[in-house]
Amino acid sequence: MGKTRTVFFCSNCGYQSPKWLGRCPSCGAWNTFVEEVLRDDARQESSEFRLNGAPQSIHDIEAKEGQRLQTGIAELDRVFGGGIVSGSAILIGGDPGIGKSTLLLQVLEMLAERGLRVLYVSGEESPQQIKLRATRLGANATDLLVLVEVELESILAGIEKIKPAAVVIDSIQTIYSPVFSSAPGSVGQVREAAGKFILLAKKTGIPVFLVGHVTKDGSLAGPKVLEHMVDAVLYFEGDSGHAYRIIRGIKNRFGPTHEIGVFEMRDSGLSEVANPSAFFLSERPDGVPGSVVVPSMEGTRPILIEVQSLVSMTSFGMPRRTAIGVDHNRVSLLTAVMDKVCGIHLGNSDIFLNVAGGVKVDETAIDLGVVSAITSSFLNRPIVAGTVVFGEVGLTGEIRGVSQTEFRIREAQRMGFKRCIFPHKRQKEAFGVRNIELIPISSLKELVEQLF
Repeated sequence: MGKTRTVFFCSNCGYQSPKWLGRCPSCGAWNTFVEEVLRDDARQESSEFRLNGAPQSIHDIEAKEGQRLQTGIAELDRVFGGGIVSGSAILIGGDPGIGKSTLLLQVLEMLAERGLRVLYVSGEESPQQIKLRATRLGANATDLLVLVEVELESILAGIEKIKPAAVVIDSIQTIYSPVFSSAPGSVGQVREAAGKFILLAKKTGIPVFLVGHVTKDGSLAGPKVLEHMVDAVLYFEGDSGHAYRIIRGIKNRFGPTHEIGVFEMRDSGLSEVANPSAFFLSERPDGVPGSVVVPSMEGTRPILIEVQSLVSMTSFGMPRRTAIGVDHNRVSLLTAVMDKVCGIHLGNSDIFLNVAGGVKVDETAIDLGVVSAITSSFLNRPIVAGTVVFGEVGLTGEIRGVSQTEFRIREAQRMGFKRCIFPHKRQKEAFGVRNIELIPISSLKELVEQLF
């Protein structure tokens, strides 16, 4: 046994210091340093995981992406950018009980049914508990192997022996290494375990899925450097009040970022939703004030969402502004523009705004939808049936263009909408779209004239 020493790590960026600091000099975060105990022989024990690479000219390197590993779930393959790249490390986070383990067990089952040997490593459940969930999902393939273990070296030895086509580590916070005397889930343990699994993936070409816990504010637990180490970071979104689940790609070295896959939670597991637009608009009421449809881009996919608004006279001195699914500050900004430019005075009105279905939208193309829904509810007049709107609103009331105009309009046309109000600056991009009335506008004053 080597000598031990105490160091302090920043849980946000991984900065190392021999003493505790109130503020991290690297990332500037406060009160993020945690104590870790290291052994001096830790470096010698991990030498076998070196890649042993040599410098070479980038001109002489042959790069072939090769055939991606298809998971068998189209929505998940879309998020990955067409499939899983060999040797990639993928970090998946989400709230407890949202379906991370369920989805990954379904993925391994589909790979095992194609004759590929896969390994599911669990540090949180017993083999009997995993079997009960697998029975509910219909997973019974003989090539799906289950390993219940929390010691890092034992797991790595098992992977080297089995040589599976894919590995799931559920979860990275439960894995520990004897190199560190700290408890599982600490900064040092998470960083050490993740680093070993990532090196193993690069060395052997085995894709590794790492399930990560999240904190109470929704971010991934552990050091922030963990997200920089992996090749892809996926987040599960959704809540217990809705049946849908959205898996969103936050980082992807081999595909587009902010791509989403939509799933529906059922008794038999997660079922992919091939047509998210129809799914989110299935319960939309017809002919009521305060409701409008907006084509939103999620990654490379256009999705139609419903924006609802309720405007009523306030009973208090300070009117309320409540927004769910959109930025609260953006709604306040648009309300001030409507008051100044359109003469719609909302200073004595409560405004409640909601994106139906619990979807969260952070792009500026929803601005025109927010203004349309608020105007419709304030005037108590329903918007003309079959109308979709999108565009960014400036502080002077001008309508600014947004990206992917043609894709948004084509999605609206495919779903049966007859009218589209969009920015005048993007009129040329929609020139080839047929069977839908195109109404380009350049200011908010024109919007009010075209909505009703």
